[in-house]
Amino acid sequence: MMKKKNTTGGFGDTVRTVVFAILIAIVIRTFAYEPFRIPSGSMIPTLLIGDYLFVSKFSYGYSRYSFPFGVVPVEGRILGDAPQRGDVVVFKKPGDTSLDFIKRVVGLPGDRIQMINGRLHINGKVLDRERVEDYVSREENGGVKRVTQYIETLPNGVKHPILEGQGDQDILDNTREFHVPEGHYFMMGDNRDNSDDSRASVGFVPFENMVGRAEFIFFSHDGSAAIWEVWKWPSAIRWDRFFHPID
Repeated sequence: MMKKKNTTGGFGDTVRTVVFAILIAIVIRTFAYEPFRIPSGSMIPTLLIGDYLFVSKFSYGYSRYSFPFGVVPVEGRILGDAPQRGDVVVFKKPGDTSLDFIKRVVGLPGDRIQMINGRLHINGKVLDRERVEDYVSREENGGVKRVTQYIETLPNGVKHPILEGQGDQDILDNTREFHVPEGHYFMMGDNRDNSDDSRASVGFVPFENMVGRAEFIFFSHDGSAAIWEVWKWPSAIRWDRFFHPID
């Protein structure tokens, strides 16, 4: 006589496995790494629209914004090191924490920040920038767009590219002097003439609002293929950006 197969135990094991997998994913996302997608061009050329990246949650410790929906009532920040000038950071927008922004830290607490004729000044000193070859991108209509590109050097020696698509006299290329309050940071996009950042509606970013430091890109596509256009995927994927570190 054949024994009846115990399907109940098998189903229960499957459910437990799925639950454990979900819990592990939640723990990793909360305390270690969280994935983000880049929806805008404010950080071009460092980050492109369609880049998917991992943000390290432990780099700056934890605040209530480190947890899903901000449900854990953590006051301030715990177990955290301060961001360094030049870090690329995901943060909750002050005044509307439902929005995630990603920008570069250029101003630390106590700094004086000002843009004069397209040049970034920190504590009264203009930053060095070196003109390099134009940044070239392809338009949707097949045309080629060239944008003026520089390598800017921050006071701590960090070098990073910036774009000046409208020259040095665009609306945010001349600003008042900003005094960064204690516990806050001044954030700017690398695409200087196409970035809503601390010069505009973002304002100073509290340390508490920071989600984590952008570490590396794990996937990237240029948006030219819909999810169902499988035959276009190979040409739409930016293979050279996989596991590309974010500097």
